[in-house]
Amino acid sequence: MDFTPPSRVGELLPRVREFLREEIYPLERDFLQRPFRELEPLLEQKRRIARREGLWAPHMPEEYGGMGLSLVEFAFLSEELGTTPLGHYALNCQAPDIGNMELLLQHGSEEQKERFLKPLVRGEIRSCFSMTEPDCPGSNPVWLETTARREGDRYVLNGRKWFTSSADGAAFAVVMAITDPDAESPHERASLLLVPTDAPGFRIVRNIPVMGHVGGGWASHAEVLYENCRVPVENRIGPEGAGFRLAQERLGPGRIHHCMRWLGICKRAFELMCSYAVRRELAPGKPLGTRQIVQQWIAQSRAEIHGARLMVLHAAWRIEREGAYAAREEISLIKFTVAHVLQRVLDRAIQVHGGLGVTDETPLAFWYRMERAARIYDGPDEVHQTVVARRILKERGLSVRD
Repeated sequence: MDFTPPSRVGELLPRVREFLREEIYPLERDFLQRPFRELEPLLEQKRRIARREGLWAPHMPEEYGGMGLSLVEFAFLSEELGTTPLGHYALNCQAPDIGNMELLLQHGSEEQKERFLKPLVRGEIRSCFSMTEPDCPGSNPVWLETTARREGDRYVLNGRKWFTSSADGAAFAVVMAITDPDAESPHERASLLLVPTDAPGFRIVRNIPVMGHVGGGWASHAEVLYENCRVPVENRIGPEGAGFRLAQERLGPGRIHHCMRWLGICKRAFELMCSYAVRRELAPGKPLGTRQIVQQWIAQSRAEIHGARLMVLHAAWRIEREGAYAAREEISLIKFTVAHVLQRVLDRAIQVHGGLGVTDETPLAFWYRMERAARIYDGPDEVHQTVVARRILKERGLSVRD
């Protein structure tokens, strides 16, 4: 594999860096210190600029109004966008919308694409993904309590979800619910359903405070109740019982998106750490030992970021060539590896900044609060590590005990 950016990405990255530097970085302080709703009108202006400049929906095919980048090409771009909390949003490739777009592109009906996908790609609406439940462990996605009972030509949903990110202001949710509780395989019990948020029975209970941050609009995580919420059968994505398989398919490229965004955070944190370390080294009376410790942190961070980056690009390359199932071990490896690198680099960067590092004068404290969850969502790191270890031992003919 060639780890250099493909030619058109090499030409694109300088344009994206300039756009972020000129249009998006100046908005970060307001994003960190003001309600998201107050920033939305200005962000919409920036999104119109991105679209006018041909920097829109890079992950989507050109016939849908996107840039048509492959997964590997988008990985390089995603890293750059990750250097600011608003980068992906500015180009309309933010989670959870990006995953929902890819899901509908691959498995949506023509009617679903017209009604839900195309307005989403145009940036006219937002969406959310509603799977996690407060009373069921996220480490086992087949363990759900939300049901969708078939009544004639409709499903009737009942259940409670939380961490339905960006539900506040979304036009629709992609909901995983049990449609056949008696299915022979637990992996065939659930289906994915498109639920408009204005459907009777859909109710946002609250935006959940996360590490003291409540958020609003796109930058939020909601608890949602489905109370006899009715949707037409044609709102089901794919066959009945395919929910788990489609969600897993969505998560393969999704983990590439997450990991490259995390590496973008690492890249920005690393630059902030280096710049601040140089300024602080010039201060009189700085102990020599402290300088050496900071230099070690810089070297360690550089090595860890570089190694993690190569792992993610290799995983993306393999997904593109052989599919997500063939690359499942690589996908698990990058998930917990990059999540840990992210935590270590952010922690060092904050430590170097001292008191400044725990304020919202830089994005470091925001990322430290919000990205601690990187080791939890999309499957806790410990689960991924166990799965990988069992596969390795099984390949060697060794028995595995719980």
